[in-house]
Amino acid sequence: MIRRDRLQALLLELIQIDSVSYREREIALRLKRELESMGGQTLIDDAGEKVGGNVGNLIARFPATASAAPPLLLSAHMDTVAPGERVRPVVEGDIIRSDGTTVLGGDDKSGLAIICEVVRSLAEHDIPRGTLEVVFTIGEEVGLAGAKTLDTSQLKARCGLVLDSEDAGCLITRAPAADRMEFLVNGLEAHAGVCPEQGISAIQIASQAIARMRLGRIDHETTANVGIIQGGLATNIIPQKVLVKAEARSHDEGKLLAQGTHMRRCFDEAAAAAQLELNGVRHTGRVEARIQRNYPMMAVPDGSRIVRLVMDAAQNLGYQLKTMPTGGGCDANIFNGKGIESANLGTGMHAIHTLKEWLDMQDLHRAAEIVFEMVRLNAGQGGD
Repeated sequence: MIRRDRLQALLLELIQIDSVSYREREIALRLKRELESMGGQTLIDDAGEKVGGNVGNLIARFPATASAAPPLLLSAHMDTVAPGERVRPVVEGDIIRSDGTTVLGGDDKSGLAIICEVVRSLAEHDIPRGTLEVVFTIGEEVGLAGAKTLDTSQLKARCGLVLDSEDAGCLITRAPAADRMEFLVNGLEAHAGVCPEQGISAIQIASQAIARMRLGRIDHETTANVGIIQGGLATNIIPQKVLVKAEARSHDEGKLLAQGTHMRRCFDEAAAAAQLELNGVRHTGRVEARIQRNYPMMAVPDGSRIVRLVMDAAQNLGYQLKTMPTGGGCDANIFNGKGIESANLGTGMHAIHTLKEWLDMQDLHRAAEIVFEMVRLNAGQGGD
């Protein structure tokens, strides 16, 4: 019942609408028209004002035609990473790729197109359904910003599906919690050529701290990374300040806490070791640390309603689908943290966030069929 030609046409149109993070207004308005043309009641929230974007999250509600069916949430994000402007897709049979000068933007315009085609097909074929709530978020690629600001009290659904992962044969049910870290290292400035012994290098402190850290793959559940180092004014000045930005992720809360503590201790020890006495005054390196939860863990049981619905839908269609963990975060992390049990279905993205990004229309068609069948199955269920 999914029309592949229409799915592809909408996908190609969306891909060519610029929508890098916090500049999603044009695509939001286009999708708003699309959802309203199918009978959706739409609104755009104030997320853009809160995070500095030019538009908010797009929310649409489609009233139930099977009143006893539980409400369902379908979600994808509207923003893309850079370089994502003036995208020119190249179609080669089933394959859609970028022309090599930009990303394709299939992350996550594939999810947007699938949801729109599913909703339209349901209406065309008069398929009974519970209330459908569609949320298209902003700023996912810059820290799940739109989902974080979403007022979920506006939503009736307590169960949902995000379409924002790669393998079309996978349903992501587990994802790590992540902590964002900033370490401001304070040293003592001095002239690097005239009196270097009178300075404490913040860069050297930071380097020593990082050198002693456990980074990368810590274990099968935990990763850590130092991603940004900013500091120094000139090569002839012993640097007084350096800002280091890092992260840690884990599927285990205890391990995440331990990794953050370890990274902070490395900075504290390196700073404490950097000492000098100048004119009778003892100077020591110092670190100001800030560790914040970026997003919560996602752990959806295999026996949950959303997982059962998606797996049963795939089985009905003869598709192989498996539940999987991931090391990345997505809007489903936030939705689960806000009480909406959500999993993340793959759409068949490949080489995302690169100039070689591509999609296979067979994967998109399959994902759309699964979502369509999931909604149909949900209509036969009563509330819990």
